[in-house]
Amino acid sequence: MKSLLIALLLFAATPGERPAKLVEGADAPAKVTRATMLTPAEGPPVVLYAATNLTDRQIDTITLMVFVFKADGTLKARQTAPGRRNLEAHETKYSTLVLDGSDVETSDVIVIGINQVQHAGSDAWWRADLQRAAEALVPLKKP
Repeated sequence: MKSLLIALLLFAATPGERPAKLVEGADAPAKVTRATMLTPAEGPPVVLYAATNLTDRQIDTITLMVFVFKADGTLKARQTAPGRRNLEAHETKYSTLVLDGSDVETSDVIVIGINQVQHAGSDAWWRADLQRAAEALVPLKKP
């Protein structure tokens, strides 16, 4: 939590802040409820997001998928990252994800969602393929 607070303070002085689009899979046990991309003066962009457990059970782990689209709707990059751990029933927690998989331009569109969830004490994973839903949020523009 202390490192998140320090990161937020470092980014507070920079004007590079914009919302990311949210995507979710069918019957998702958790979802990203808010996300903002922060662009520092130096280093890669960071997405600050809120993840919410939609169930009555504790979640042990979530995995996030981030898509970077060019302004014309072309998929430029896809990045998967481990996300929050230990979300209590109906709890929301904030965290960050560094977009270090490719360069992100100011005209690019960021889409983020949870693609895997594992409840505490379970070996089973809920999974979703988010790419088509993400592409639907950023349709290709005809030349």
